[in-house]
Amino acid sequence: MKKRTPIIVGIIIFLVVIGVSYFWATGLMDSVYAYRSPFRNSPPVPGEASGSPITRSVVIVLIDALRQDTSMKTDVMPFLNQLRNEGASGMMHSRPPSYSEPGYTVLLTGAWPDLSDGPVINLDYTDIPEFTQDDIFSAAHREGLLTAVSGFYWFEKLIPQEAVTASFYTSGEDQVADREVTDAALPWLQEGKYHLVLIHLDQVDYAGHHEGGPIDPRWDAAAMRTDGLLKEIASTMDLTQDTLLVLSDHGQIDQGGHGGQDPIVLLEPFVMAGRGVIPGNYGDINMVDVAPTIAAALGANIPATDQGRPMVEMLDITLEQVDKINQVLSKQQAQLATAYETAIGQSVNVVVTSDIVHDTQAAMDTARDSRLNREQLPRGIFAIIFVLLIINLASLYARPHFAWFLAGVVTYLVVFNVKYIYIDHKTYSLSSVLDATNLIVSTAITTFIAVVFAWLLVLLGTKAYKYNAHQAASMAMKFILATLSILSIPIFIHYVINGAIVTWTLPDFLTSFLGLLFLIQSLMVAIIGILLVGLSALMGFIINRKKVYQEN
Repeated sequence: MKKRTPIIVGIIIFLVVIGVSYFWATGLMDSVYAYRSPFRNSPPVPGEASGSPITRSVVIVLIDALRQDTSMKTDVMPFLNQLRNEGASGMMHSRPPSYSEPGYTVLLTGAWPDLSDGPVINLDYTDIPEFTQDDIFSAAHREGLLTAVSGFYWFEKLIPQEAVTASFYTSGEDQVADREVTDAALPWLQEGKYHLVLIHLDQVDYAGHHEGGPIDPRWDAAAMRTDGLLKEIASTMDLTQDTLLVLSDHGQIDQGGHGGQDPIVLLEPFVMAGRGVIPGNYGDINMVDVAPTIAAALGANIPATDQGRPMVEMLDITLEQVDKINQVLSKQQAQLATAYETAIGQSVNVVVTSDIVHDTQAAMDTARDSRLNREQLPRGIFAIIFVLLIINLASLYARPHFAWFLAGVVTYLVVFNVKYIYIDHKTYSLSSVLDATNLIVSTAITTFIAVVFAWLLVLLGTKAYKYNAHQAASMAMKFILATLSILSIPIFIHYVINGAIVTWTLPDFLTSFLGLLFLIQSLMVAIIGILLVGLSALMGFIINRKKVYQEN
């Protein structure tokens, strides 16, 4: 019985790892889906209008998933590049999560995903929560302006419908749907009575998800068709009276997909042309700058949760108008800082220099970092002690085969990552995740293959195939424990930086994704470990019986 005790303890550890990994991984994902802005129950109150409108209308053409590099191809999108040359342009930067719903809400509110209160991950239509933060459509509606939306039916939930005068929504995402969306919007542009119009074209995103991604010729074909629709839209407008804004919500990785922190998915085109626009290349801009710029062009209030700045350098306005916009902006930023201080329970000390937005956002970032640092310190102490303890125990338990176990763990990591990166063409981000089932199944398969390769190396190196049942089972158990100890490191790095689950702010998306990925691996390694211990014992039993038979 004493010989069996270590194996029984090992099996118990495996079962504990399975339970903890499962509930931690599912709890982490559930907390991301359930995340809401700290302003959810106490949104900042909208302020006064920013002044007089400089245009009859602002028409926003949102080309879903259009990458910056694709938008620059003159052979693919000639009309967009014509607008770029004639108007104001820049390279827009967004932040993760790079899904559509959080991207839409950043464009609508001027607030980054942790404050905008839009969904963090794309939700089904019925699951999209009630919108709580001020947005450009509500701001326009308060000024008595007429608005219209034509696009994917998520916008019916993401934009307060009392602020929408006319609308057309579709559940389609392909070129047929884009044709319908455009046809619904063209009469509004011909009438010329709507002051804020959003037209959402989705077929580029569809090509990325369903037709091979941006490296497939069908991606450029979709972008070219969209460019033709853009030309129809612009031709219907009177750009001597109206302003056209063309932009995107996110990019896509080469294989298709988005959602994570990959640099390519966080760069989008920004092109504005027509009435009130000063042409030029304005370099890098932030996605949160879009909403306050639209508000300034329409003379509406800057959305109350806005974290960006009106790009007045692009607008043909007087110094008096600039002064009015800056006054309104100062009040809005001051109110936002106060609301954030209350929401997170951390002082926000704004030191005003020459840039009120930069100074306010820097102060809010400092407050956020201060609270995070206060929470991370005890987690870090615990994690360091725990990880060092389990690694030391695993190394002691691995003797006298420490070198072979280490080689096995390294082999596991190499095989897993080679398959993950070079065979499956995945990135370490949510951009490679089609859905939860795909993530679990693909990770499970890759983990199984990696464990098999690693165990074969350990088996041959230690000659465990010659052991009896107990010795073989013990060897397998020790190797799995050594593997689990190393897999725990990224999990606890996530824990230190982000906490176990998402609570009052969004996590660092790289470390949180790695934490989730290694939790799934740990779950699978523990399950495989139980099977491997049993299989090794059976192998040892058969070999031992064969030896006895041969000796007799």
